[in-house]
Amino acid sequence: MPVNNTHPEYDDALPKWNRARDVIAGEDAVKAAGVRYLSRLDSQSDEEYLAYKSRASFFNATARTAEGYLGLVFRRPPFVKRPEDSSALANALQAFVNDADMLGSPLPAYAKSVVNEIISLGRAGTLVDWEDTAENRIYASLYRAEQIINWRVERINGRNVATLVVLFEEADGSSQMGDEKNGSMESRPTDKGDDFATSVAEQIRVLRLVPVKDQGSTESRPTTGKRDYECVVEIWRQEKSNDGRQRSGALPSKDKTKWKLVETRVPKRLGKPLPMIPFVFHGARHSLPSIEKLPMADIIAVNLDHYRLDADYKHGVHFTALPTAWVSGFDKSASLRIGASTAWVTDTPGATAGFLEFTGQGLTTFERAMDRDERLMAVLGSRLLEDQKKVGETATAIELRQSGENSILGNIAINVSASLTQVLRWAYWWNSTEELPDDITNEHVLIELNTDFSTKGLASQDIQAIVAAWQAGAISRDTMTELFRRGEVLPEGRSMEEELKLIGGEKKPARAKPDGSVASSHP
Repeated sequence: MPVNNTHPEYDDALPKWNRARDVIAGEDAVKAAGVRYLSRLDSQSDEEYLAYKSRASFFNATARTAEGYLGLVFRRPPFVKRPEDSSALANALQAFVNDADMLGSPLPAYAKSVVNEIISLGRAGTLVDWEDTAENRIYASLYRAEQIINWRVERINGRNVATLVVLFEEADGSSQMGDEKNGSMESRPTDKGDDFATSVAEQIRVLRLVPVKDQGSTESRPTTGKRDYECVVEIWRQEKSNDGRQRSGALPSKDKTKWKLVETRVPKRLGKPLPMIPFVFHGARHSLPSIEKLPMADIIAVNLDHYRLDADYKHGVHFTALPTAWVSGFDKSASLRIGASTAWVTDTPGATAGFLEFTGQGLTTFERAMDRDERLMAVLGSRLLEDQKKVGETATAIELRQSGENSILGNIAINVSASLTQVLRWAYWWNSTEELPDDITNEHVLIELNTDFSTKGLASQDIQAIVAAWQAGAISRDTMTELFRRGEVLPEGRSMEEELKLIGGEKKPARAKPDGSVASSHP
């Protein structure tokens, strides 16, 4: 089986992912797909179909909905729990939070990229790796759904774990691997003298979880009790074609003869191989390797239906909106011009002239169908596109009307929080001394995305109830301050410690005595 073989679930989901990418990309991508989303009319020539397609407009409700959902999740910054002391572990995690992917993206920005992928396609992945050549630190790499081409899950030591993950990458094609026999990995420029040439080559990264072999033995350890496993990384690159060029593209080539193993290594931590594959799957409903339904699949389907209806509507308007002149009894060779200073004259008795004008209800049918699609997209989740009610609504009524959308978005935020926490655990484990990544718990590190999408904030009665609960000893001061922060009472970006410091430095207001006089709160 070739290394570029894809999983059956991947093959089934890929057309749906491509459709979602095109729809979210917008009108140019949808129209570039041609008949994939807009079929030809009967007996249409290429020129007629091009005009038919160019007259249509694509109302991108899907992208606007995705942007709105992303804005709701990140209307408040994620909560990140990590060590706050001055230890080496805390400093390493601080560096990871400041630059998670070694591309300048802080952890909240990296989380935003993950959530954007999940809202769009419902799937993504993170590879946690160690950079040991320059900065000597942990980092994360984001993989889109289309790049996770194969995987395998097996039962190991009483758990279901991934034993194979195959990732498609686009590597720098301006350099090739060196002499593989002696292990030299030095680069060899392919375009000498041209520092500005950009070349991209396909590369496949294979992560395997294999049994640990005894030193000096070719046989795996016996299967009595628990077995030790290690992660092995393989890099496969595409060989050059006959013309000396390398193929590059967004998806791996299906050619079975052009892939060559160029590197095999066993990543180690504290001198020991990794006991698991350091890859985390992200999903809308779970964080398992299996593929789930796209969160916005229904909106995408209706959005494309709206595009086809708009094409037919514009096609009809093009041929029926402008009146067409007609004559009877005039010389066929005569040149008749239309204008305010022009008159048509003929000597033929009974000659007539007029205009053809559309008066039927055909185009109204298209208009009603498009309006129905727009309302249906609003029902399916695009509340940002729905016409606002002209009458007043209470905040509670608005929140109940949007509860369906909030529940879907809330599930995405909760599940991505759990998978991103797993990424943070890997980062903690790489820099700690715990034996297994599973030894890291929420007590060590945690990341939580916003799940409160209501914009009404805390009411005055709620504030009074929280303060009364604190005064009665039912909740702590920290809990009260946290509730105020989530309820948007405290300014954005102000921590609890800063708020308590400001409270301690302010003068307390004067209290009124029972007789009506004012007593100072200071001695």
